Amino acid sequence: MSPEFARNLNALGVLAVCLVLILAFYFQLVLYELPCPLCLLQRVGFVAVGFGLGLNLLWGTRARNYGIVLVAAIFGISVSIRQILLHIVPGTGHYGSPVFGLHFYTWAGIAFGLVILGTAIMLVFEKQYDLASDVRATERFGGSPLAKTAFFLILGLAIVNAGSALLECGPGICDDPPTDYKLLDELENTTDS
Repeated sequence: MSPEFARNLNALGVLAVCLVLILAFYFQLVLYELPCPLCLLQRVGFVAVGFGLGLNLLWGTRARNYGIVLVAAIFGISVSIRQILLHIVPGTGHYGSPVFGLHFYTWAGIAFGLVILGTAIMLVFEKQYDLASDVRATERFGGSPLAKTAFFLILGLAIVNAGSALLECGPGICDDPPTDYKLLDELENTTDS
């Protein structure tokens, strides 16, 4: 696998992570289903996966960047499994609307499992690390518009996620379940006083 092909696969991986985060924002902003604290932690896992893949886009593929992806995906799947187990007991209910019969946290667990599998497969191909064999691989983003677009999209989504979490939770602990944007309510209450 050439470094350029590996970088393109990483760019597609970043775009897949971006799609997951955009869908999460659709549920949050359009359907007004605020993410619970565990949902926010899963988003952190997705952003961290995107960060590891983004490093591969920026500087060329490295095993250590895949290591970041694996640690982030293991974190994310752990949080997902925790949430699944909280809602698996009869009578405990669920959180959020189902998508194709499964809730977002279940889909997140599946996605993190696929990230772990895909990363393990990518680690097997050693030629992707041979930057000397591909002159373009040493350039930032490898001269690929796809890589550049994916990198800046995940960067933007990371910033928007951080801002959204701050608005929802404020500087303190998040409400479980969240009912409104806590920081906005606090700011509104201080201006009304």
